[in-house]
Amino acid sequence: MTSSAGEESDIRLELKGITKIYPSVIANEDVNLKVRRGEIHAVLGENGAGKSTLMKMIYGVAKPDAGEIKWEGELVHIESPAYARNLGIGMVFQHFSLFETLNVVENVALALPGNPDLKDLADQFIEVSNKYGLPVDPQRLVHALSVGERQRVEIVRCLLQNPKLLIMDEPTSVLTPQAVRKLFETLRQLADEGCSILYISHKLDEIKELCHVATVLRNGKITGDFIPSEETPKSMASLMIGKELPVCEHETLTELGEVRLRLKDLTVEADDPFGTRLQNINLEVNSGEILGIAGVSGNGQQELLYALSGEKPLKQDESIEICGIAAGQKLPDARRVLGMGFVPEERLGRGAVPQMSLAENALLTAHGSGMLKKGMIQFARMNEFAKRCIDKFNVKSGGEKAMAKSLSGGNLQKFIMAREISQTPKLLVVSQPTWGVDVGAAAFIRQELIDLRNEGAAILVISEELEELFEISDRIAVIANGKLSPSKKLSDTNIEEIGVWMSGLWPGAEKAEVQAAEVQVNA
Repeated sequence: MTSSAGEESDIRLELKGITKIYPSVIANEDVNLKVRRGEIHAVLGENGAGKSTLMKMIYGVAKPDAGEIKWEGELVHIESPAYARNLGIGMVFQHFSLFETLNVVENVALALPGNPDLKDLADQFIEVSNKYGLPVDPQRLVHALSVGERQRVEIVRCLLQNPKLLIMDEPTSVLTPQAVRKLFETLRQLADEGCSILYISHKLDEIKELCHVATVLRNGKITGDFIPSEETPKSMASLMIGKELPVCEHETLTELGEVRLRLKDLTVEADDPFGTRLQNINLEVNSGEILGIAGVSGNGQQELLYALSGEKPLKQDESIEICGIAAGQKLPDARRVLGMGFVPEERLGRGAVPQMSLAENALLTAHGSGMLKKGMIQFARMNEFAKRCIDKFNVKSGGEKAMAKSLSGGNLQKFIMAREISQTPKLLVVSQPTWGVDVGAAAFIRQELIDLRNEGAAILVISEELEELFEISDRIAVIANGKLSPSKKLSDTNIEEIGVWMSGLWPGAEKAEVQAAEVQVNA
């Protein structure tokens, strides 16, 4: 930190008695918080603890029902994000605030004052994004970007505003380890220059490495503060969730069952000119195993998921087999009838309809679980199924009738995972299974995936969290530049080797002309 913690003049932001109440929940209650100049201040808590709501009040997206906010010693009423930005407050949201039909530089311009020249702004964007190891083409349309690439846009857009206080809500949830290290260098540099940073993350090793001080929220209230460098991830987890962190039990495979998913020379042309062409992908996933696919965001994961889900049916029916049946031309519902479950990387929009209730969202994919009778919706069964999902996965919400958009990101992720796992699919395809989920819930979800595998399901997990893949997978492969590496048993590889493969350099592979997104692998 740049100055003594005891000096009141050193306080940039002060919250006193901040309270926010929604019809179904008290999001924050009597919160007091001080953030000093040059301080990287972590805010920890389980999903639904009130972290994101608190940050939104600081940024002007929501207004407190009680309490006051002081900015550099002066009482302020932050009426809007524009007002917050004028003060010098920038925020990187967990759920992206980007217009999908505009390109990257147009989205950036909307967050800046005046009417900036788009060509000059594009040049600035390229300079800043390359400087901080977060490259994205400023001319790309947002709807064509992967989740990881959108995360980069959010971060660079915020850095272009030269904020005095930078709020980051799960900024590394879909970034690679290499990109995370580069981001940390950036944040430390900003703090050294006097910028204050409020940092929300469920990755406790990141908190320990990066943050000067941490505040714990539980059920909307502050329960304590601590110095992360003096704690271990295990002790931080106990402070956050109030109990010891559960450990996944992952037995070694003894015998594989039948092939539940087979891809044969899968080649898919990218619809988007900046997309990634899938090239001759071959893989098999058997009953009773988890195959993990690692890779830097933007290397074909999105195209592969669309091909697997059936949202973009293929010309070649035999390119995809589900439970022994050619399914390349089948639509999503027909693939579900064959026994496939699917969790997309985008929670809001593809995983759940924001304006619909949790029960209605359950109906969308789980209607085959007894919710329909002669074409008529069985509302009691629909509500009962949603309630089981909420209870088993400890989804903090206003109940099965709560709208999906009212949940925190982590709680919505838990509900979507619960909805798919509860159908006991023969084959489950999952992208980013624990994105934005707290450490306790992440361990629970991973164990549920392992248990589903133990019951005979075939599971394909696509994730950019290598630690997660190494915790739950039986075999692991890498996708780079639209090509898939051979798979290796977990016992035959390690994180370092997979990290090298993520640049397209696995044995027998041609030297891949990797995309700009992969530059950071070698940074």
